[in-house]
Amino acid sequence: MQSNVKPATDSVIDPVCGMRVSPPTAPASREHGGKKYFFCCNHCAEKFAADPGQYLAPKSAASGLVQLGAARLRAVAQPVSAKPAAGEYFCPMDPEVVSDKPGACPKCGMALEPDLHLGTKTEYSCPMHPEVVSGKPGFCPKCGMALEPRVTAAGAPEEDDSELRSMTLRFWIGAALTVPLLVISMGGMLTSGWLHHFEMTRATAWLQLALAAPVVLWGGGPFFQRGWNSVRAHNLNMFTLIAMGTGVAFAYSLLVTVLPANFLSAIAGGEGRPDVYFEVSAAIIVLVLLGQVMELRARKHTGSAIRALLDLTPKLARRVAADGTETDVSITQIVVGDRLRIRPGEKIPVDGRVEEGKTTLDESMITGEAVPVLKRPSDKVIGGTLNGTGSVLMVAERVGSETLLAQIVGMVATAQRSRAPIQRLADRVASIFVPAVIACAVAAFVGWFFFGPEPRLAHALVSAVAVLIIACPCALGLATPMAIMVGTGQGARNGVLVRDARALESMEKIDTLVVDKTGTLTLGKPEVTEIKLYGNFSEQDVLQFAASVESNSEHPLAGGVIRAAQQRGLPLLPVTNFEAQPGRGVAATVAGPRGSIRVIVGNSEMIREAGAEVKVVIGGASVFTVSNAPELPSSVFFVGIGRKLAAMIVVADPLRDSTADALKGLRSDGVEVMMATGDHRSVATRIAQRLGIERIEAEVLPQHKAELVRDLQSHGKRVAMAGDGVNDAPALAQADVGIAMGTGTDVALESGDIALLKGDLRGIVRARRLSKAVMRNIRQNLFFAFVYNAAGIPLAAGALYPLFHMTLNPIFAAAAMSLSSVSVITNSLRLRRVKL
Repeated sequence: MQSNVKPATDSVIDPVCGMRVSPPTAPASREHGGKKYFFCCNHCAEKFAADPGQYLAPKSAASGLVQLGAARLRAVAQPVSAKPAAGEYFCPMDPEVVSDKPGACPKCGMALEPDLHLGTKTEYSCPMHPEVVSGKPGFCPKCGMALEPRVTAAGAPEEDDSELRSMTLRFWIGAALTVPLLVISMGGMLTSGWLHHFEMTRATAWLQLALAAPVVLWGGGPFFQRGWNSVRAHNLNMFTLIAMGTGVAFAYSLLVTVLPANFLSAIAGGEGRPDVYFEVSAAIIVLVLLGQVMELRARKHTGSAIRALLDLTPKLARRVAADGTETDVSITQIVVGDRLRIRPGEKIPVDGRVEEGKTTLDESMITGEAVPVLKRPSDKVIGGTLNGTGSVLMVAERVGSETLLAQIVGMVATAQRSRAPIQRLADRVASIFVPAVIACAVAAFVGWFFFGPEPRLAHALVSAVAVLIIACPCALGLATPMAIMVGTGQGARNGVLVRDARALESMEKIDTLVVDKTGTLTLGKPEVTEIKLYGNFSEQDVLQFAASVESNSEHPLAGGVIRAAQQRGLPLLPVTNFEAQPGRGVAATVAGPRGSIRVIVGNSEMIREAGAEVKVVIGGASVFTVSNAPELPSSVFFVGIGRKLAAMIVVADPLRDSTADALKGLRSDGVEVMMATGDHRSVATRIAQRLGIERIEAEVLPQHKAELVRDLQSHGKRVAMAGDGVNDAPALAQADVGIAMGTGTDVALESGDIALLKGDLRGIVRARRLSKAVMRNIRQNLFFAFVYNAAGIPLAAGALYPLFHMTLNPIFAAAAMSLSSVSVITNSLRLRRVKL
């Protein structure tokens, strides 16, 4: 019987998949930063070589910013929900940028997003004035006493909408000043009355300056600051163009206003007083502010999935003391082992198991399944799920950041910060786009100035400003991260947890799915169906000894033996000197009622080495001897007690009810399904025939599954591997997409690229639908952004003038630019309505 090997003392961790490998026998190694790293397979080594920073601990950078790596090594070493090393705010376009306070990204200039998390936080309050609360230590302003620390539930942090409020205030004040400014500047051209005569006077320029200055200098202050920061940091972005365009228009108009009259004719090209463009600079600022307000409001919805998960956890729980008294306590005071009363309609506060009572739980927000789940004593319950009409007593087993809900939140947050490979296309374009736009603006200015009609300077200025404004690449930068953020959140609502955007992109291209049998096609809860006794041992002795040894094993079949012993009321005995032999079985010294004795639970080979040889019968048809029975299925194993054969145990694992329908859906979607199992070929063949699976690989050891995946890839297949996330870790890492099949709180979040909370193949169908929807949305966003900029720049430069004598007013360019960003975000938000 198989089990996980305890890590050797001289082993090291593969930084990609988290598996332990022995350096002398490691299949691959790479050097980085003067240190040698070892890997379980070449695929892991190639992943590491492509981007070492992604799998190593983050290094601090200046100005409170850090470079984040989605290091799987850290995911194994600590709870997935652990926050980044420094910072609570990150940039959706440049997720490696993290800060400990709100602000703007130094690369793209966008407002940083809050890093939502679940767990606990420390606050400080005054013991005499409890209403005085601070986020850091200090002294009470009322009585002067030192503040005392207290731990509170972090839950869903209060939304920091300071950026939105600031932009909204600037927009409304700017709009109030810009409307009369537009009336003065443009009304004179459309009328022939007093407004026309006033617009023609010099005083109107000073009035426009008075109206425009607050809008441009105060309302547009953040844009000029971000534009200047982009120049200093050598990261030209959309705010570089906005600052240049509005700044040039405003500076030119200011110059025209303050210069003496004898200079103005020269600037106007001999056509009297030159025009001022205060209304252009002010209107552009107001429209950009409007776009920012709409964008910030839309971006608030991208974190709705995480916030909905964060809000699931109740703040209080009802703890039952040893004497039976019940008191309401903060969820932060709950520790492992506490007994909690769950009343009808209440939420489960932490992960645990039912001790008394029976009820149904609504787990739809966690697993995506709408049907309530019946819970009886010893059944697992998940924190955040909703209790039905029954009342139960539960025992807390996982609290704080160890709960499944906390791990889900951490995984979704990490995925939303990750970058899809398709983002590289946008990155490459954006890296050369802004300098190219500036060059186009200069070319437009030169062309109009030397070859355009009079007033040449005015036409040149307007065209250059229009090019700078309409070509802002904000829509291009938002196209991928917004879709990823919304898509991963939608997946979490349906029990599909995506570790990073790369897996989400790869999932739609999968044409071959390799599935493990136990726990994937089957329930993963095998039951003992037959016990054949030998010698003088009783069935109770055999089950008690075998279950005691198997209690230290993580092999799926071990659970069937343990449950059989529990159903008969047999207590587990103390175990020492536990030893696991992969692919063969386990052994240990058990402290029995008549003293310690060595017990072996394993296959025929392991029993044969103990010197046993006896004839056994399987199903009344075939007769084998233990010494020559390698063909026995792995669901048949033997129990040796004190170097004597005690029994043969047959275990069966029933198929999941949803497996057949899920496989049918995958085949109709063009995915070939292949079974790879360590079980006996006869067992695998029988199950494959029932499910219509044509390709099977039986009697495959865990370490050989990765070779199988690699062989399929060498033949041009795009392979996804679905397994239990423990024994299958090398194959999960080798596959193009590793899918960890989880059940409840035992989901192996750290093992795969995608984790399925419900643990059945329908989750793979959902993941594939999600991948297709997200990638289709990203392509729509990128197409729109590319087409918009490709068409906008020539129009702004004056391509229509030779035919229609029309130029694009920079005001309309600003409106189009702002609406393009909002349209990309709005299109991404449509993913919230995708049915998986």
